[in-house]
Amino acid sequence: MRIGILTGGGDCPGLNAVIRGSVRAAEATYDSTVIGFRSAWTGVMQNDYEILDVDRCRGILPLGGTILGTSRDQPFAHDDGLKRVRKAYDRHGLDAIIGIGGEGSMGVVNRLHEKGFPVIGVPKTIDNDIALTEMTFGFQTAVQVCTDAIDRLHTTAESHHRVLVVEVMGRHVGHIAIWSGLAGGAAITLTPEEPFDIDEVCERIVHRHRKGRFATIVVVAEGALPREGTFVIPEPEVDVYGHKILGGIGSILAREIQGRTGIESRMTALGHIQRGGSPVAFDRVLGTRFGVAAVEAALDGAWGQMVALQKGQIERVPIAEAIGSLKMVDPDLLRLNTMFQPRLPDDEHPGMPEGHRDRLGRAEQELLHADG
Repeated sequence: MRIGILTGGGDCPGLNAVIRGSVRAAEATYDSTVIGFRSAWTGVMQNDYEILDVDRCRGILPLGGTILGTSRDQPFAHDDGLKRVRKAYDRHGLDAIIGIGGEGSMGVVNRLHEKGFPVIGVPKTIDNDIALTEMTFGFQTAVQVCTDAIDRLHTTAESHHRVLVVEVMGRHVGHIAIWSGLAGGAAITLTPEEPFDIDEVCERIVHRHRKGRFATIVVVAEGALPREGTFVIPEPEVDVYGHKILGGIGSILAREIQGRTGIESRMTALGHIQRGGSPVAFDRVLGTRFGVAAVEAALDGAWGQMVALQKGQIERVPIAEAIGSLKMVDPDLLRLNTMFQPRLPDDEHPGMPEGHRDRLGRAEQELLHADG
């Protein structure tokens, strides 16, 4: 079998693990050949490729980024795009192409499947927002990078009695923010799932400072938004592919906090450092498992399927279903986040589930009745 492979969209740690896993499985186990296309679908359409073998992939497991390069270009952006993709299949005698990418890239792979092309999808995003898979590689590395940064920022916040706002990635969801905020001991974590009230944020910070806790870390996902009617943020610009160019909420938030509380506030945007560097062990292993599973899916002719992590096992799911919705932060993690934010005097049992709240209310009533 001859299998093409490409990496699309933004880079992230673990991409090379997928490539290496695919090549190892194809060559050593299934006597197949892997053709790597450079710069994603650009390489397919422009015939920019290399034959990948075990020797070529030696030593790439700990490397960040992707040895194939990446881009956001795709065949549906060109009038003759599908024709050029078909030509690539014919020229190289391809039996399949494995497309590795995020939500947008999976959308392209699914559209090609609908056009009759034999394709397999591998989910990739540090945001961890692709549905039907419990985890995507790169996410755990990004969380570790953010947690390390928060750990370092605690001491400078303490030294200067400042509020430090840490902006992390998370366009539509707050997985990175929640995980790194909890792991790094942030006082407040803001996510796209729950629009925030700037007045409440400031009130919690002021109350914390009155208690002598002068160092406050606020983690905010780049896609977090204020509650409607509280304050307005500028509409982000749009890139050539129609994606909003996010980033900037951290600066706006720090400015608002300082202006409303009088407490010196600074912002640190971690930006693309979250994408770079060597992947942690979990992402190396998950990427390897995804790569092997993608080759086996191709050998089985499971076209239009995406490999996914479910209950610790690698499964296959329809790409069309995976891109139908985003995987939001688990409500239980949002509840946990509420438990650890600075308390206000009128906060009652923050983060307590409704069932527990009802039982507590009944118990309090029983105590009052007994005292009476």
